[in-house]
Amino acid sequence: MKPLTYPLEQLMTIKQNRFDQAVKTLEAKKLLLEQAKQKLTAAEKERNDVALHKTAKLTQLRESLDSGTTTDKIQQMKVYLKLVDEKLADKQKKVVEAQKQVDLAQKQVDAATQEVFQKKKDLEKLELHKAEWEKEMLYWAERKEGAEQDEQGSATHTMRKRQSDKRNKSSE
Repeated sequence: MKPLTYPLEQLMTIKQNRFDQAVKTLEAKKLLLEQAKQKLTAAEKERNDVALHKTAKLTQLRESLDSGTTTDKIQQMKVYLKLVDEKLADKQKKVVEAQKQVDLAQKQVDAATQEVFQKKKDLEKLELHKAEWEKEMLYWAERKEGAEQDEQGSATHTMRKRQSDKRNKSSE
């Protein structure tokens, strides 16, 4: 008896390929998320450095005011502090933008993870169907084989009975 081929084998192959592709997509999205997190960390470090610089300059300005320096120097320090404030605001915008990128990448990773789970579930359903199909085919094959053996046994019995009846008639 030739082995049976599962009628949905091509569909199973397609589902497996889709699952593999979803896993690859998830890995790519995770890599993008990691890169976005690294950019966010770098932007936060730059912002924190500028904030520390601003704090140091503010402290220097207060000390200068306490020591009684000239008005020109104080004005110059205030102008420089405005530049530092602008730079700090710019760095803060970069941090916010980097955080948006991280959030977007996280959403993409979550979506890709859901897709992987869905593809895996589809594949598992098909694998369960295949196992059930194989059991059913085995059952029907055994049943058919049993019926053939019964038929063959019945034919053999009938033939032997006729031969026996012939011998009994010829011996009488």
